[in-house]
Amino acid sequence: MAGQHKSMVHAGGGGPTLRDNPGMSTLPSTVVIATRESRLALWQAEHVRALLGQRFGWNVELLGMTTRGDQILDRALSKVGGKGLFVKELEVALEEGRAHLAVHSLKDVPMELPEGFVLAAVLEREDPRDAWVSPRYASVDELPQGARVGTSSLRRVVQIKARRPDLDVQPLRGNLDTRLRKLDEGQYDGIVLAAAGLKRLGLAERIRSVIDPQTMLPAAGQGALGIEVRADQTALREALATLTDAPTWLAVHAERAVSRRLGGSCSMPLAAFAQWRGDRGDQLHIEARLGHPADAERALVVLSRSAAVTDTAGADALGVAVAESLLASGGQALLDALPAAT
Repeated sequence: MAGQHKSMVHAGGGGPTLRDNPGMSTLPSTVVIATRESRLALWQAEHVRALLGQRFGWNVELLGMTTRGDQILDRALSKVGGKGLFVKELEVALEEGRAHLAVHSLKDVPMELPEGFVLAAVLEREDPRDAWVSPRYASVDELPQGARVGTSSLRRVVQIKARRPDLDVQPLRGNLDTRLRKLDEGQYDGIVLAAAGLKRLGLAERIRSVIDPQTMLPAAGQGALGIEVRADQTALREALATLTDAPTWLAVHAERAVSRRLGGSCSMPLAAFAQWRGDRGDQLHIEARLGHPADAERALVVLSRSAAVTDTAGADALGVAVAESLLASGGQALLDALPAAT
């Protein structure tokens, strides 16, 4: 059920809710954005609020909320319900008509949205790479044997262990500021965070080095923002669709297709990253890596493929083809080792 709710940043008075006009063939006088209350989530919502004001002249308010994912900090996401814990309460607000849209980091959005919800727009991608943050060591390779590394992601764990099996990789939960504080307190020798979040909050100086995707492949959708709405909000969907950055949307669509075909679980140490290549930039190249959920030192299964992609059907086909090849090359055995879904 819904967590705590309160109005945050405001521009103008209240307008009709979705209950006043369930089909949403017209726009409300005030558009309400549901957002988590972390500093990064609020930055993202403010960014979309400003964009909506600039592009459409809309009156926009923010509805700040605390999600289950924000409240449960003592266990890994894979053990308490996965990425959906960060979006469920926001979707409840959309369903109940207290908000009209929700802004998400796309890597936190489950591969399958609940019935009645859609991604109306995906904005231009920020830096999709991971970042190494450490007060003493310039990179993972420079760490002494047995050094402690913090990360909340199984995807990062298996890739770190594949490169440095001697390291002590420990869970790291909490919002971005909390993770940095734990590092500064000396609980870790270094931590891995998404470069996009640090840059968006003006914390780029904390990045000791940006990790090349060849060393650590990003998560599906990393660095991109998605705008979720109810499927029946026709007018809102049509307006928001004009904000979509097509190259980003097709790339993340292919990445999410890989994860969707493989089950898209937080218990799955999966990385998927697509980049535009070719003389004319019309070739989408995607690489995927899958690790063992319990034995992080087990060899990764790695597959890549390129294709000319011009629409979502082509992006989906490319992602599914990579996933099928991954399964046939040893990935199925890794999936069979996954714990039962929670």
